[in-house]
Amino acid sequence: MTTSYDCNDAAQRAAGLEHAQKAIRENKCVVLPTDTVYGIGADAFSPMAVTLLLAAKGRSRQMPPPVLIPRLNALDGLATEVPAEARKLAEAFWPGGLTLILHAQPSLDWDLGETKGTVALRLPADDVAQDLLTLTGPLAVSSANRTGRPAAQTAAEAEAMLAESVEVYLEGGRRPVDGEAESAPSTIIDATSLPLRVVRQGAISLERIREVVPGVLGAGEEPAAETATDEPAESPTAEPSTESPAAEAPAVEPAEAKPAAETPEA
Repeated sequence: MTTSYDCNDAAQRAAGLEHAQKAIRENKCVVLPTDTVYGIGADAFSPMAVTLLLAAKGRSRQMPPPVLIPRLNALDGLATEVPAEARKLAEAFWPGGLTLILHAQPSLDWDLGETKGTVALRLPADDVAQDLLTLTGPLAVSSANRTGRPAAQTAAEAEAMLAESVEVYLEGGRRPVDGEAESAPSTIIDATSLPLRVVRQGAISLERIREVVPGVLGAGEEPAAETATDEPAESPTAEPSTESPAAEAPAVEPAEAKPAAETPEA
């Protein structure tokens, strides 16, 4: 049975968080506010729960959900080979509207879909979300809407789309809280290779990101080709070189998890 709680009321908030924690333990889905839009969440370590989340949205395994974490130090527990540049961005913008695509820890027993060994992580700047994540641990969370429809900005909007597929709706008021007419999803950065690359522009501008890590590529940008440097004159007896004066810069491929970022996410 679906239940909605008004988290602006202290008693309802406490009851709602308790019910949501129980629902997550039972592999059910919940809707929660974040600092960007409302999200539909499920236990990230339960393949059954993730399958139900994807089904509620009408989404395939080819579009795996991001994972919300309760604190910064969870980063190293879920991801590996974290570049120093990605760590700088996390320290600067978490909690907040930044999602980092990273290599997932290979030892983790989870199945988020066809991630090709990556995971998209975010630490949301929302009290209700953080309280729930503290109780449950990492949650697979996607925007609370049917695929192809606008992301919900209230739990009531989410319920109109997701209905009985969700056990608990935590209503925290309009998101984002400043009441903007249009909600901005998180900015997503592919940090699985260097240079880092924006794969979806969102709540945090490229200008702000480059204040922390100047070399981050914008969406659609390519790395600048290296230019040839002056070489010393060859010895008369040296064999002619067959090498190009400057090696081509390798193309940076988007992370395999990118399809999950093509529609607004929490």
